[in-house]
Amino acid sequence: MKIDNVISPHNLAYLNSFQYHLKVEKGLSQNSVEAYYHDVSDFLCFIHKEAEQITKEDVVDYFVNLQEIGILSSSIARKRSSIKAFFKFLKEENIGISINFNEIPPIKYTQKLPDVLTIKEMKKFLDCISVDTALGMRNKAMFELMYASGLRISETINLTIHDIYWNERVVKVMGKGSKQRYVPIAQESFDFVKNYYENGRTNLKKNKETAILFLNKFGRKMSRMGVWKIIQKISLEAGIKKHVSPHTFRHSFATHLLEGGANLISVQLLLGHASINTTQIYTNIDRNFIFEEYRYHPRK
Repeated sequence: MKIDNVISPHNLAYLNSFQYHLKVEKGLSQNSVEAYYHDVSDFLCFIHKEAEQITKEDVVDYFVNLQEIGILSSSIARKRSSIKAFFKFLKEENIGISINFNEIPPIKYTQKLPDVLTIKEMKKFLDCISVDTALGMRNKAMFELMYASGLRISETINLTIHDIYWNERVVKVMGKGSKQRYVPIAQESFDFVKNYYENGRTNLKKNKETAILFLNKFGRKMSRMGVWKIIQKISLEAGIKKHVSPHTFRHSFATHLLEGGANLISVQLLLGHASINTTQIYTNIDRNFIFEEYRYHPRK
């Protein structure tokens, strides 16, 4: 399913007119036109209302969701500019739009580094992990999976061997509120998970009967603190200057997908966010679309 299929025909007509306006009347470059188009289409997919019905509260809610995922302020500010230009165009075309962007707070630029690694930094972290031992294989598999599928730390340490669909390369995740979701695992990351399962986990299991996937050196389920300490050690070895926490992998997963071109709604569904509050949105996006959007992941 293409992204345009999620936008109503009504809004798509407006969006195509806006695209023509930018390209022909404003004379913008192809790259600029595509950036505007993507920003606005992503917004319209998220809001899921006809343009005339969109309120300033809808716009603010969209920006808040972007901030919660961990998108850089500079990226959100760019999206705000694109959406503002779209509604300005509609007003100039005498479309009944009531939004006044002067009433929508500007995006504040923060000095604090966000809890996100760049793709280069993430690769540096992951490549620093040796797989010469069972513990190394486990660490590599665990962090590759957290980054590849956007898992929370609680979701990761509670995974069982039955939650990995080995033939389909999919992980079943039990999220907050006992909500299940199914997330693809990037091929490169999946190979490390499979290697750990086949070659490292048996050594850690120590003849104990357990279905838990990621085990500590005593053959028991890992703790949050245990994972946090491992992250600090690897970060130091990799020379990562930023603060890295378990949630960094989830934020980086979402940020890299979105900045690569994925749709916000599909990323939220992959994350298992509860902030998408209309059943209609779920009925209009099928599993194939979500998995198609996953192609934007750097380790696909």
